[in-house]
Parts: sequence; C-alpha cells; structure tokens
Amino acid sequence: MASSKTALYTALAANLGIAATKFVAAGITGSSAMLSEGIHSLVDTGNELLLLLGLRRSQRPPDEHRPFGYGREQYFWSCVVALLVFAVGGGLSCYEGVAHLRHPEPMKNPLWNYLVLGVAFALDGYSLRTAWRAFNAKRGAEPFWQALKNSKDAATFTVLFEDASDVLGLLIAFLGVFLGHALHNPYFDGGASVLIGLLLMAVAGVLAGQSKSLLLGEGVDAATRRRLVALTEADPAVVRALRIATIYLGPEEITLVQGVAFRLDLTTAAINQAIVRIHAAEKQAFPAIRHAYIQPVALAETEEVA
Repeated sequence: MASSKTALYTALAANLGIAATKFVAAGITGSSAMLSEGIHSLVDTGNELLLLLGLRRSQRPPDEHRPFGYGREQYFWSCVVALLVFAVGGGLSCYEGVAHLRHPEPMKNPLWNYLVLGVAFALDGYSLRTAWRAFNAKRGAEPFWQALKNSKDAATFTVLFEDASDVLGLLIAFLGVFLGHALHNPYFDGGASVLIGLLLMAVAGVLAGQSKSLLLGEGVDAATRRRLVALTEADPAVVRALRIATIYLGPEEITLVQGVAFRLDLTTAAINQAIVRIHAAEKQAFPAIRHAYIQPVALAETEEVA
C-alpha cells in the first residue's frame, strides 16, 4: 500500500506542475497538441486525487452497513478514473485536434513548446519510473501482462498506465510540433492531438476492463486454490475439501468460503478444533485471507458434488 501511495503522490505532483506549464505554452504558441497535452495532465491530476480518495475510503474499518469493509471502493474509483480518461482526456483531445485540422493556424514560436515538453518528459519519466518500480515490487518474476491480469492493486496499475500514456503522449506532441514547424504544415499539430486522444481512449479501455473485472468480483488463481485445498486436506480431521469460493474485497483482502467433509467419527468439538487449525494454517500461508468460513458437509453429499 505504501508503494501505491508513493507512486500516486509522485504522479500527482508531476502532473499538477506540468499541466500549468503546458497550458501557458499552448496559450503562447497556439499549439493544438500542447493544449491536448495540458488537458491530458489536468485530467491525470484529478485522477490521482480520485485514486487517493479511493485508497483512503477503502481502508475504513467494517461496520454494520459494510460488515466486510470498504476495500472495493478502490475498484469503484479506478473505474471512474477510466471513464474520465476516455471521456474528458481522450474526447477533448480528439475534439481539439479535429477543430485544429478544420481550421489550421500557423504555429507561433515553438521554443516554449520544446522547453515545456523537455521538462514534462523529465518529470513524467521520473513518475513512470516510480510507478514501474511499485508494480515490479508486486509482480516479482511474473510476466508483465500476466501480472497485470492478476493484479488486484487498482491504484498501482492505473498510475502505471497513466504515466506510460503521458510519456507516449509527449513523444507524439513533440513530433507534431516539430514536423508542423519544420514543414510549415499545421496539420501535423492537429493530427498529433487526435493521436493523443486515441491513445488515451485505448488506455482507458484497458483500465476499464481491469476495473470492471475487479468490481464484479475476482477470486484467487488456480494455483492458490490448489494450495488452499492441500492445506485443508493436510489436516488429519479432513476427508475431502470441496466447494472453495474466494473473492477479493481489496488488493490484500480475500474472503474464503469452503465446504469440507470431516471424518465421521469426530465429535462437534473436534470438528470445531479442526476448523480453527485449518483457518490458522490458511491465514499463515496467505495473510490476505481476512475472512474464512468452513461449512462441514456430509461425505455422501461431497461425493455427489464431485
């Protein structure tokens, strides 16, 4: 969680300063691509604030209205961020680009654009490096796309994709400004703005898909399920473990429900003791399991399900 907040605060500081300088440069030079980049950074600044809000609210303790806590608030706000990136960032950038293509204006002194783009690239590059480190710390040796698919930390992967789109957007803006000025063709500048908008829409689509999956409720992966079954069946009181159901209520908060067939010769007290042992073993192996429930089932019923 600390690494997620570090990446968020770094991105927030970078985008807030960059947005102001980009708007000043766009006003001086009349660059459509620079204006789109200013909108991009401003949207990202608001997104970081929303993600921080989601992190803060997700850490509230359970109460009578939310007995399982508020962990999934983080997923809700990440979904809102994806919608904002698509509608505000991507939509306005495309609109500005099309307007500039329909009514092209010659670019004024591009020196301001180059200065701002250079500063923005340095700041966004540092922010991307911070987000990349936070993501790598959690994925370990897992391949990137597989780690993204399995990630339950919405804040970290959202900031990573935002920062990556920032750096790519800056490169597109630079090409638009440079080619438009060098070739005296303002259409390059407008085209760059449209490309930045399409880039943001593509990133928003990835973020929305991941956030949707988390909101609908993802469980643990197959390998973790097998380990949970093995841990349960390792207890001498257990005949068979079935019906394991899990759901992530937050990046580090799993709820586990399982049906277990115990030996028929056990008393109720012995079964209760076995349940305590199993829960302790599971939580020791997987600290993210915050809520664990076991329903004893009859062996005949278990065999039918199998």
